[in-house]
Amino acid sequence: MVSVSKETGHHLDPMKFSQAGAAPSPCWRSRRFLESLPTRRIEGNTTSFMLLAFFKPYGVLTQFTPDQPGQKTLADFGFPPHVYPLGRLDLDSEGLLLLSDEAGLNSRLLDPSAAHPRTYLAEVEGIPSPESLSALREGGLELKGYRTLACHAILLNAAPVLPPREPPVRVRKSIPTSWLELTLTEGKNRQVRRMTAAVGFPTLRLVRVSIGRLSIDDLQPGNWRELTPAEKALIWLR
Repeated sequence: MVSVSKETGHHLDPMKFSQAGAAPSPCWRSRRFLESLPTRRIEGNTTSFMLLAFFKPYGVLTQFTPDQPGQKTLADFGFPPHVYPLGRLDLDSEGLLLLSDEAGLNSRLLDPSAAHPRTYLAEVEGIPSPESLSALREGGLELKGYRTLACHAILLNAAPVLPPREPPVRVRKSIPTSWLELTLTEGKNRQVRRMTAAVGFPTLRLVRVSIGRLSIDDLQPGNWRELTPAEKALIWLR
């Protein structure tokens, strides 16, 4: 039997639970999780532009020119001419990055008034308490002069299925790690990392796994592909 989480509204399979109060570990090679969410369309769902989905690896700058000699940039991945990144991922973050040749799409997608959702998986040092998770969800955390908005934040009961990171995450054997799933509708500089640190659980690895309802699916680090019209429409859904 499938139940619905009171906190998140997500459909949960009880057979995937291994500890009370923990959410199942989603496999981000499947759209099943995102398809279970209620649908709401955001303005601006034209599909006539080129839109690329890229799995940005760790250690790659979200720009086409390096800041320092020897840095890996988007220029190393053979993108078509005239595309630019929509938003950014930090050098030490990974996951779904969109690129497009459509002028103005960046502002339409990232305008805070659109409350456009982006979902991240964060490996953190330690195991957050229910109180820490509530602090993340409720918002109001003071971070570098601004207060966070409310967000979706749950503790996963097991590590999600993700490609290994190169280089691997360095962990301390004496301190356990755990994984959080967070969905934000804002994108301040290094926000997820600052949020988890503010409640006492530093982020060790951060992977963006969806934008709107578009999932990273089976893309591998360093790979990209052009989206179909149906897939383009998914970025405007929340």
